[in-house]
Amino acid sequence: MAPSTGPIRLRLPYRPPLDLDGLIAFLGRRAVAGVEEILPGGGYRRSVRLPRGPGVIELRGGHEPGYVEAAFRLHDDRDLAAATERSRALLDLDHDPDTITEALRDDTVIGALVAAAPGRRVPGHVDPDELAVRAVLGQQISVAAATTHAARLVAAYGEPLDRPVGAVTHLFPAPSALADADPTALAMPASRRRAIHSLAGALATGALTLGDATALLALPGIGPWTVCYIAMRALGDADAFLPTDLGVRRGLEALGRDGRPRAALATAEAWRPYRAYAVQHLWAGAAAGHKALARA
Repeated sequence: MAPSTGPIRLRLPYRPPLDLDGLIAFLGRRAVAGVEEILPGGGYRRSVRLPRGPGVIELRGGHEPGYVEAAFRLHDDRDLAAATERSRALLDLDHDPDTITEALRDDTVIGALVAAAPGRRVPGHVDPDELAVRAVLGQQISVAAATTHAARLVAAYGEPLDRPVGAVTHLFPAPSALADADPTALAMPASRRRAIHSLAGALATGALTLGDATALLALPGIGPWTVCYIAMRALGDADAFLPTDLGVRRGLEALGRDGRPRAALATAEAWRPYRAYAVQHLWAGAAAGHKALARA
């Protein structure tokens, strides 16, 4: 089926509140050149690999609460349902914020953070395989360094779009392209090159399912942080928790709590089954330094 002459525009419903600005800011800090861009006025645009071909999605706040405005440019219009589903997963539009807020707002540690930002969601992703590769790239380095490495992969192994849109010019490399790449050509430490190459090969052949934590941990160079991050953002696990994450530690310490991994795990027991949402509040708290709340 031929693509439409222009973008297909839809309104994606959700249950308010939704901290869309926070989600877009999170994605913007991690935006990979050629694949993603932040638009004037706070919109988000990126390429996406769909069942029948490439597409480009654009998401921005609607004119009234309860809707996200979406525009889809598709190689094949039959991919509209898939593009819509990926967009909803990216922005976590299918969770009920009231249920999560009710579960966490009375917590003695993060309750004040939850009450102050009840619309905070867990940023998802449009492509679990891409997120897994990027999670490995991000191990033990800064967000800025990880996005730089990812942009180099896109430039070397990404697929150019036939119809670029703005600064979105490529698809992120498929696992098969990374599996076929010369590992020594990847500009990163040898251990991370091996991890990327083995992960891409397992994904390309179908030997690995991302939901199989044991199989993921068996790959070289992949540890518990990466497995939990993949579960949280690629698989939509609402209870995923990252006890060794630096942002989690800083968020807890900003609240006057012990942020070391064992203590963080113990504290997080009270947040089940929504520990992934607690992580978002801790990350935001670490970034903002919530000192006033820590003294409360």
